Amino acid sequence: MSTASFETVAEAQRRAKKRLPKSVYDALVAGSETGLTLNENLAAFDELGFAPHIAGLSERREMATSVMGQPLSMPVLISPTGVQVVHPDGEVAVARAAAARGTVIGLSSFASKPLAEVLRANPRTLFQSCWVGGRSDMLQRVQGAKAAGAVGLIITLDWSFSQGRDWGSPHLPEKVDLREAIRFAPEALRRPGWLLAFAKTGRIPDLTVPNMVAPGQNPITFFGAYRQWMRSTLPTWDDVAWLADQWGGQFMLKGITRVDDAKRAAEAGVTAISVSNHGGNNLDGTPAPIRALPAIADAVGDHVEILLDGGIRRGSDVVKALALGARAVMIGRAYLWGLAANGQAGVENVLDIVRGGIDSALLALGRSSIDELTPEDLLIPDGFSRALGCETSKRADPASPT
Repeated sequence: MSTASFETVAEAQRRAKKRLPKSVYDALVAGSETGLTLNENLAAFDELGFAPHIAGLSERREMATSVMGQPLSMPVLISPTGVQVVHPDGEVAVARAAAARGTVIGLSSFASKPLAEVLRANPRTLFQSCWVGGRSDMLQRVQGAKAAGAVGLIITLDWSFSQGRDWGSPHLPEKVDLREAIRFAPEALRRPGWLLAFAKTGRIPDLTVPNMVAPGQNPITFFGAYRQWMRSTLPTWDDVAWLADQWGGQFMLKGITRVDDAKRAAEAGVTAISVSNHGGNNLDGTPAPIRALPAIADAVGDHVEILLDGGIRRGSDVVKALALGARAVMIGRAYLWGLAANGQAGVENVLDIVRGGIDSALLALGRSSIDELTPEDLLIPDGFSRALGCETSKRADPASPT
């Protein structure tokens, strides 16, 4: 293994912390309030164990699948993340890495790179948007994405504008003007590798979100878009059904943790749902997605594709999610650590680590394909699942006695 590569996502995170200015790194860690959900997303995976075999194992392990009409080399997608200044190539580097490893990228409407540029790097790009503005604004945004070539739509609704972190929030400016540059200089100078990478581009990060305006218009700032989002009328289930009809294609609703919401989403015409709590950045105290997954998969898994997003740091986490009913998973912070550590190669490194971990777990479990995984492959403690919005909380817990 070269000195530039790393063997775990944890090592990628350590390198990212050393390379990124503190405020940028802290913005990626994020979380909200006490950080209960942020930590729970990871800790919940540690409660699940495996039931491995020792002989008669499969020589070949198949990981290929499809999600939202797109063939994937493994059940891992790049989750949309609205982040800035991690790496000069930003989402374009991530898109290239995803294409090189046979998967798709979800591009956030709050991303730093234009959709058209990302599509050139990876034509299999899903466009993501929160509900910002009214129906006319949403229609203009998603029609523009479809015209540009996006192969699917992701709508994220799990956001309640939680304010404050007990450990403090990083200072994030509206734009980088002279005053902010002076303020940020000590941080940047302590991270010469990061500073040099941006200096080589000959331009200062502008902290704008080009995908929040029509092509040809001047992009607005990240916080300008965020304020617009805060002022927007909250969407209804009728709005979701209307947008799914207007899009007329592969449509994912992201941020579901309740069975009743999952059922409403299926009735509204979505083709996929992401069981997610926004990476622990939303309402603190929300259960980890892996706990909510079994009940949701049991309720609507025959009607829509189920993905899990939150807490994935290794291939064995992916296997646990698939065994509990997910078709695939989405990763966020994991690839951002790779991007910060080593650009496109770092993201490819992360995807290789995850793929290797899936293969290793399948081998030990005696499975020849991800399609063969079941709850019987896991050790699931009593009371592990959280069946929110369900008539009985025990119905979907495979470990609960009947």
